[in-house]
Formats: sequence, structure tokens, C-alpha cells
Amino acid sequence: MESKEQTFERMVRDNRATIYTVCYMFSNNADEVSDLFQEVLANLWKGMESFKGRSNVKTWIYRVSLNTCISIDRKNKKRKPTIPLSMNINLFEDTDDDSKQIEMLHKRIVKLGAFDRAIILLWLENLSYEEIGAIVGISTKNVAVRLYRIKEQLKNMSNQ
Repeated sequence: MESKEQTFERMVRDNRATIYTVCYMFSNNADEVSDLFQEVLANLWKGMESFKGRSNVKTWIYRVSLNTCISIDRKNKKRKPTIPLSMNINLFEDTDDDSKQIEMLHKRIVKLGAFDRAIILLWLENLSYEEIGAIVGISTKNVAVRLYRIKEQLKNMSNQ
């Protein structure tokens, strides 16, 4: 029988890309992404005992990850701006055309509200409308409507 630590380690190993992707959508700073990742892990650890298995583990991980990142994003918006330290290294920098397209999309997505960012992220992860609705707590129909509006917002950002 697996110990709690082994179960947690396996769960994180199997879903680290999902957790990282959520964290990346809420920051474009490598240190902040790492901090968000650690906060999500701490919240997953705290919540493991209360997870009853009524939903898919991946759905629960998305929910915890998104709620953690949204909460921290709200707190950060209330804080006064700081000047980041520069180490002259940019782990996010890449110069090929695909990377430029991804960076452009990322810059548009971070302009969206936290809830809309969560929805578009889940859609970009190829989750079904039903899965997205289950994760964020809205109906499938509402997911479809919100996604349509979000896509329109992103298109209109190109005209600005």
C-alpha cells in the first residue's frame, strides 16, 4: 500500500505539466511561476485528505491550481508595484516564429480577467466544455458563451 507521501509524489509527477501551465498563465516571470507552483503544491498537500474522489484527480488539481493562482493574483493586485531584479537571463526568451506566436497569445491572455484566463487556459489544454464547467463551477452552456466572448476579446486585442 502506498504512503501519503508516495501518492502525493506520483500525483504531482503525473500532473506537473498541468500545474505548471496554470501557473504560467498567471505570470510571465520565472520566479513568480516557481512561487505559484510551490503554493499550488502546498495547497494540494493540505487538501489531499479532503479529496473524496467524487471528481477526476486532474479536475481536482486544475481546481486547486486555478483557485490558488487566482487568489494570489488578487492579492498581488492589491500590493504596491515593485521593481524586479534582473539577472540578465530570460528563460522565457526564444526567437523562433512559434515562440513569438505563443508569446503574443500569452501577452493577450494575461490582459483578461482571472476567471476568463482560467477558462481559456482549460480550453487551450483541450478539455471539453463539460470538464471546464466542472472545474470552474459553471454550466456547459455558460462555458460556450464565455469562450465565444473571450475569443472575440482576444481577436479585438490585435486591432489595438
